[in-house]
Amino acid sequence: MILYLHIPFCDSKCPYCSFISYTDKNSFKTGYSKAILKQLEFETEKLDTKSIKSIFIGGGTPSVFDPKLLKPFMQKLSPFLSATAEITTEANPNSASLEWLFGMRELGFNRISFGVQSFNDKKLRFLGRIHNAKEAQEAVINAHVAGFKNISADIMYDTKIDTKKLLENDIKTAAMLPINHLSAYSLTLEKNTPFFQKKDARKESLTKAKFLVKALKNAGFSQYEISNFSRGYECFHNKQYWAHESYIGIGCGAVGFDRRKRFYSLKGVEEYIKSPLAQKIEYLSDENLRLEKLFLAMRSNIGINLEFFTEHEKIDILAKAKKISIKNGRVYNNNYFLADEIALFLS
Repeated sequence: MILYLHIPFCDSKCPYCSFISYTDKNSFKTGYSKAILKQLEFETEKLDTKSIKSIFIGGGTPSVFDPKLLKPFMQKLSPFLSATAEITTEANPNSASLEWLFGMRELGFNRISFGVQSFNDKKLRFLGRIHNAKEAQEAVINAHVAGFKNISADIMYDTKIDTKKLLENDIKTAAMLPINHLSAYSLTLEKNTPFFQKKDARKESLTKAKFLVKALKNAGFSQYEISNFSRGYECFHNKQYWAHESYIGIGCGAVGFDRRKRFYSLKGVEEYIKSPLAQKIEYLSDENLRLEKLFLAMRSNIGINLEFFTEHEKIDILAKAKKISIKNGRVYNNNYFLADEIALFLS
């Protein structure tokens, strides 16, 4: 079992962000810390000790949330954490102070993921980020100083100002820092965001995407999922999602999954604080579950058991075309750029 906690507070709202987050509700932080603890108490009633293998705190911006407010939550979780649990927090460079980093380490966090997006000041301004390139580098170094051994950075591409040189410089800068993981996300124009109205903000380029992947590999990062690259460490938490394992979702707008049911918490922070146990339940059909499992498997190096397929004619076609590989009874995708197409063909 793995657990996700959503922190919905932010210093600023990025123009491309569609996640549930608020810049004007800081007064609710204490109430929110009590509400997530209440939901956690409910969720852990059905768990065995040492059964949680990873925690991931996302947002929003977890680095604007005082570690002291998380302490009761982490103390309650302690008996359920496996000895080798991966415990990740997201952070923004501008708010991840040394004090906050040391505070999170004291709570047991052993992995951190920075929302860097770029090491280019012009691009950062275009993306509405409130940190600069120097602050991004300093934040990563400070995390290393604070004792984080597993450090990840996010970068973004497919913006209208991207050039091969800009992307290459981002990767070179990342490679010089003490990180062992990098996530590269294509800019998407989500509804109800300022960027959705600016259709020219995004400029998709398969050529630049392939250049990015090649440059990352040349810098020592190996691709193990469409958007994720490892330099010696693959994120355990994310791999559980892609393996279609069950997970607990805590916090406003968080989603949980258990075998064939998906659980949705209330989205509004005030509503969630009042009713942290209220959830909408979605029951998934066998066909939906099968498709989800297949699509997730084709986007990562997890693969899928050959026995999943009742007919092997399409498998043989793709194998002969070298689009997939079959190893030890599992099917693996050879080209993540074709992940959805391969999954659709096999569905």
